Amino acid sequence: MNTVSLEQALVITTGALQRATELATAPLTVAVLDSAGKLVSLQRQDGSSLLRPDVAIAKAWGSIALGRSSRGLAEMAAARPAFMSSVNVLAQGNIVPVPGGVLIRDAQHNLLGAVGISGDQSDVDENCAVAGIELAGLKADCS
Repeated sequence: MNTVSLEQALVITTGALQRATELATAPLTVAVLDSAGKLVSLQRQDGSSLLRPDVAIAKAWGSIALGRSSRGLAEMAAARPAFMSSVNVLAQGNIVPVPGGVLIRDAQHNLLGAVGISGDQSDVDENCAVAGIELAGLKADCS
C-alpha cells in the first residue's frame, strides 16, 4: 500500500510551518493523514485555537474520502449543496469543504495521503500545505 511515511509527514509539516513564518500567518495547525485517512502527524503552533486540530483533520479527511482537495469539495458544495450536505451527514460532519486540505501524491500520481491546515484564511492554509508537500519532494493535488 502506498502511503505517506512519518518522516515525510514531518517534512511536510516543517515546510508548511516555514511558509507560515514567511507569510506571517496566524497560528496554524497541520494534520497529515495517510492514504487510509488515519492521522500520521498533528502539530499545533502556539496560540492555535482549540478547534483547529479538528478542522485541519476534517479538511484532509474529506479530501481523502472524496478524492478531491478541500478546494474541490468547496466547488462541489457550491454546485451541488444538497449532495455535499448529505455526504457530510454520512461522514458525521467530518468534512470541511474549504481550501486547506490538499491531496499528497507521488511521482506516479499514487495517492499517499492528505495534509489539512487550519488557522488563517483558507487560501493561505492551502498555500502552506502545498509548500510542505513540495518540500518533501511530493506532488500537491489541489484539484
